[in-house]
Amino acid sequence: MLYVGAQDDNKIGAYTMEATTGQLALQSEVAVPGGPSVVALSLDRQVLYVGHRVQPALSSFRINQASGGLTLQGSVTLTHGPTFLAPDRTGRHLLAAYYQGGYAAVHPLGADGVVGAPISDSLPTAMGAHAIQTDPSNQFAFVPHIARFNDNVLEPLRESTGPNAIWQLKFEAQTGRLTANTPLQVQPATRLGPRHYCFHPSLPVVYFSNEQGCSVTAYRLDQATGTLSEIHTLTTLPDGFTARNTCSQIHLTPSGQFLYVGNRGHNSLAGFAVDATTGRLTALGQAATESVPSAFGLDPEGHFLFAAGSATGRLAAYRIGATGTLTPLGTYGVGQRPMAVLVTRIGA
Repeated sequence: MLYVGAQDDNKIGAYTMEATTGQLALQSEVAVPGGPSVVALSLDRQVLYVGHRVQPALSSFRINQASGGLTLQGSVTLTHGPTFLAPDRTGRHLLAAYYQGGYAAVHPLGADGVVGAPISDSLPTAMGAHAIQTDPSNQFAFVPHIARFNDNVLEPLRESTGPNAIWQLKFEAQTGRLTANTPLQVQPATRLGPRHYCFHPSLPVVYFSNEQGCSVTAYRLDQATGTLSEIHTLTTLPDGFTARNTCSQIHLTPSGQFLYVGNRGHNSLAGFAVDATTGRLTALGQAATESVPSAFGLDPEGHFLFAAGSATGRLAAYRIGATGTLTPLGTYGVGQRPMAVLVTRIGA
């Protein structure tokens, strides 16, 4: 199943995906008032978590394992809208980053996977907190903060601020508590604006998309201390491109072979090959996509990529080739301002 959150239409669409062709078919839509903008999946794939941006809240939807349909199980009202959600590795906690509030928080999950209240813990960071998730050991977490904007053309709802740093945190799975690691911050040498990140499936390497730097940075993860050290940074743009651009999400294929980053402005998906031994990246070029690709997702097998154009309301589908190249398969109208894309298996 593929889920798309259309923020300005206040809905989430559920689509079946044909396994060999990647073709999508709309199965159902569910109303989600308050601007659904970010989503995450429970570890058992039974619950879809939705963050509301316009009317801040966190909602839990039960996934029908036969049809993929969504049923609301509960909502928790918030002070700020979350910009990123991720369950911890035990499935007992939901971590969230709050851009406007300038903090990270941990929300309790019940035995049924539903988000509860009050929050388990929160830790002040700074304006521009954009993501959080735990490392494979579930002992550490990182909160990237973008840099100051020059303007708000692509994200007019957000304030133009950010410290251009990654907060390094410790996570206690028993209590759901976040505490500062040492050192607390990783500060890029230039105005990169770290935004989102993903972990290599087998190497101690973490990849960050850089919103203002229009680049991706690979960091070595010290698994004993939970601290990061830069390996290298590569641009996501072609030579000679000078127009305005910011990077959005970052995703790695399940095999760890290929990495993709969204370019908003150049309106493309930048691809990279990943060295299986070192985790270093080699640029593969860019594939054109819908205007302002704020969100995209890969299927669990790593065969297809789906990118949402938040300015066009269309979802572009691609086949991921043996060398990491993206072959366009078609586009689908999914609603106004699609800001979340998630693909998952349902059933056994």
